[in-house]
Amino acid sequence: MKHEYFVESEYNGCEIQQIMRRKFKMSATWVKRVKLYGTVEQNGVHARVKDRVQTGDRLYFEYEDNSDELKCPPNITILYQDEHYAVINKPSGMVTHPSHNHLDDSILTALSDKTLHPVMRLDRETSGLLIIAKDGYSHNMLSSADIKKRYKALCYGRFEPEEGTISFPIARREGSVMIRDCVPDGKPSVTHYKTLSYFEKADLSLVEFELETGRCHQIRTHCCHSGHPLLGDGLYGPLSDDNPNEDLKASASIFDEKIGRVALHAYRIEYNDPFDEGKIKVFEAELPDDMQKVIDDLS
Repeated sequence: MKHEYFVESEYNGCEIQQIMRRKFKMSATWVKRVKLYGTVEQNGVHARVKDRVQTGDRLYFEYEDNSDELKCPPNITILYQDEHYAVINKPSGMVTHPSHNHLDDSILTALSDKTLHPVMRLDRETSGLLIIAKDGYSHNMLSSADIKKRYKALCYGRFEPEEGTISFPIARREGSVMIRDCVPDGKPSVTHYKTLSYFEKADLSLVEFELETGRCHQIRTHCCHSGHPLLGDGLYGPLSDDNPNEDLKASASIFDEKIGRVALHAYRIEYNDPFDEGKIKVFEAELPDDMQKVIDDLS
């Protein structure tokens, strides 16, 4: 995080920490971090955050500088990046964060040797768009940017009506770490859907989803509950041990093998960029080859 700023007349006489809070939306915690561990300069000279400024003064703040360009592995596409964050297209099969079994092959470790801060996460099998902040301050700013996310998925069956809203509370299944269920006393969960294509012969649908809430496994849980599980879903699909569906097992034995992973892709994000005067940014990523091949074979 680096900022250079020439004091405008509205901040004449203010303390530097007031400008940090008002102009740059820094929390009290972030002001303290910059004060203790970062750099604060006024007209090229070290300054205290309680020092007062005059119109035209040059202020410079720096803390946890991760503004370097990210590495670009061949399997990851970087759609956009600046000194604050990047928008990347995550392939299926990669975890977002390093974990016990994935210390060296996560998205974050593939992109940089420095500490990165994902603003959102996708399950290992899910492909699509992610915003990765380069430092904690940028993560804090982007986390309040009202990010709208849309997904595409291949589902079993035909949604009736073809467009609508699934609104069922979701909670963790008792005795399970991973599985979620739709239950009356769960957390409010709202998913908007729109059927893009229906393949009658195979009884499969390509569906767009937009999340109003962001619960873990929300799309997968809502689709399972609605009788339209996603192709290849090992937790909520017809062939799963936890949510088997006898009526769909014959079809799933064909298409789950074809896709080989949960057929879910985060294809679109839209948000107000806090580092570009709130300008609306929109990014889209085409369906990955595995999902597109299933569709082509049905067409």
